[in-house]
This record gives sequence, C-alpha cells and structure tokens, in this order.
Amino acid sequence: MNNDITRGFPIENIDSETTCCKMSYSGKLNVFDWLSDIPEGIDKNEIYEVRFKNTRKGFYYNSNKLRLVPGDIVAVEASPGHDIGIVSLKGPLVLCQLRKHNINPQSEFKTIYRKVKPVDIEKWKEAIALETDTMIESRKIAVDLKLNMKIGDVEYQGDKTKAIFYYIADDRVDFRQLIKVLADRFHIRVEMRQIGARQEAGRIGGIGSCGRELCCATWMSNFVSVTTTAARYQELSPNPQKLAGQCCKLKCCLNYEVDSYIDERKDFPPSEAIMTTNGKAYHQKTDVFRRLMWYSVGDANSLDMIPVSVEKVKEYLEMNKRGIKVELEAQTDSDNSNAPEEIDFTQVVGQDSLTRFDSSRRKKKKHRNRQNRGNNQQDSNRGGNNAGNNETNA
Repeated sequence: MNNDITRGFPIENIDSETTCCKMSYSGKLNVFDWLSDIPEGIDKNEIYEVRFKNTRKGFYYNSNKLRLVPGDIVAVEASPGHDIGIVSLKGPLVLCQLRKHNINPQSEFKTIYRKVKPVDIEKWKEAIALETDTMIESRKIAVDLKLNMKIGDVEYQGDKTKAIFYYIADDRVDFRQLIKVLADRFHIRVEMRQIGARQEAGRIGGIGSCGRELCCATWMSNFVSVTTTAARYQELSPNPQKLAGQCCKLKCCLNYEVDSYIDERKDFPPSEAIMTTNGKAYHQKTDVFRRLMWYSVGDANSLDMIPVSVEKVKEYLEMNKRGIKVELEAQTDSDNSNAPEEIDFTQVVGQDSLTRFDSSRRKKKKHRNRQNRGNNQQDSNRGGNNAGNNETNA
C-alpha cells in the first residue's frame, strides 16, 4: 500500500540516505527564500521553520548544530514524544516570518532533535496510513454521540502517540465525551482543532469559476474576512450564487481589487436622484474607472439610461441645491478625457492574403507559358520561311 507522506505538498522522491525531500514544484506550503544568498554563520540557536500537515507550521531551534537545508525530514520536540516534519525555511527570512506571526524571537522554542532515521520513516508511514481509517471511524462515533460537527481530517504525530482531529461546526460543540471515546478507541492523546469552511475547501481543492485552481488550495494560508461591502464598491451584482465560492462563503478574490476601487471612488458624488426638466433622474450604475454614472429619467426601473460624467454629476447636484433644474447631457467617449483609448487591431504584415505567393506563382507560370507559346510560333514561322527560301533557290 502506497501511503501519502507528502503532507499536502508535491514531492518527487525521498532520498533514503540523506532523508531529504526533493520538491517537484512550488505549492501552498512552500516559501521562496529571497534572502538565501546572504552569507551567514551557523548559530548555535539558529531558528528553522518546519512544516507539517494542513498548513500547520512551527519554529524550532537547531541546538545540535545540524547541517539542514529546506526539504530535510527531521524529528522535532513535541508534547509528548516527538513529531516528524519537513524543513521549509532557514536563514534571515525566518525572522521575517516571526514578525509576521507576532512571535518574539527571544522566546523559548522547541528543539530539532535530529535528522530522521529509516526507523523513524517507517513509523511515520505507519502513522500516516492510519489517518483515513481513523477519520472515518471518528465520524461514526460523532454521529452516535449526536454531535453537530464534521471531522474533516486527522493528523497523526510522527511517533503515533497523539493525533489532531480537524473538525467543522456552526455552533459551539461539547466534545468532552467524544475525546474520551476516541482516546479509548485508538489509544492515543486527542487534540481537537476547529477549522473554517474556507480551510476545508482548501484542503479538498477544486476549480473556481475563473477556471483556475482554488486560491485557498494553492497559495492562500491566511484568510481575511470578506463582506458584501467589497462587492458594492465594485458594482457587482448582489447575487449570492455568483458571489459565493465552493465553501458557500463569499469569494476571497472579492478583496483583491477592492482597494483600487475605493481609491478611485474617493471623489465620486453620492448616488442621489437629479432633478431635471423632464423629471427625476435615478442613478442606476457606475463605471468606476471610466468615471461614468448612468441615470434613467422618469422611471427608477427603466432600461433607457444616460451616461453622465462624474464632473457633470457634481455640477448638476450643486445646481439642484440652488433650486435649478438641469438637462442631462449624455457623455460620449470623445468628451471623456479619462476614457482609455481603444486600440484597433493592425495587421503588421500588410493587407495581402495568405495565398498571395500562390497567385503570383500562377501568374508567373501563365506568363512563362505565353512566352513559350510565342517562341514556338516564331520558330515555326522561321521554319516556314526557310522552307520557302529553299524552294525558290531550287
């Protein structure tokens, strides 16, 4: 039975002599060390970043002065026993990661014991092989106890003395009885860890509506809350089916460009109705980057809309405050100086067709045939004249 020891990370192979993983390509748990070319000495208390399963990482001291590189499989200190992880980062960039996670570099860190031995690898593989069966059995136990929760994954510690159960729940769950049953059933120490719907979707993976692999399954490890305000700023349709991702939550990509929209809309006027000579003009939509606001006159639900520039809307609202009714002027692309220029397609190779060389060859062939025919006729005429001269001479 082939056990997956990649721990959610693509690995080509593991060198049995050096116990080092060879990465196939960059994945979600990989970190690019952009400070790797800075020369440094080996510190007695050098800090390394070690990764495990399901985006779980930890920082450990290399107190034994081991020569470690990213990809090495190491045995690290755990409570209780030891755990098996893969070195993901070393050097000065680890300090940047500590600042990112608000961890004091002077605090106490657990220790890296050693590089793993073949015995450790075999025990680690046995622990990984138990994870799927343990997850299925624990789900049955949770159903028997009538707990409103879903156990999504199980991670065994490298020495098989402890397991982390990742679960999803909408409300608070009293799982004290569940921990007792799981400890008696599997003879391990149990740790329950709650995860969100986005983390569950990232663990399962899939293809998004954009046609690419899910961001939470490829590179996202920290999830920021997403609100409908981001959709309103971007003038997106408030359709829950279009705004929700596979986790049934709002798509994380709604936050990618919202800052640009907020900066662009700083000087936009409020979406108020404009009093015109033909009646009220109701705001329908806004084209943020073209700086156009669309209004419909007379009916708030009318589809006949007039584009008006942001500057004109400001003028109209100021005139309405003075009690003056205005007449809307439709904005054209020539009037809008901020509108991007439309670049038409130009054929840089000319306007000739692809068969232009074939047609020229045919013309040349026809021209040559005509010349050959003319030469043959001239030769035949010359032959007839020679024959006539011979007859007169005779």
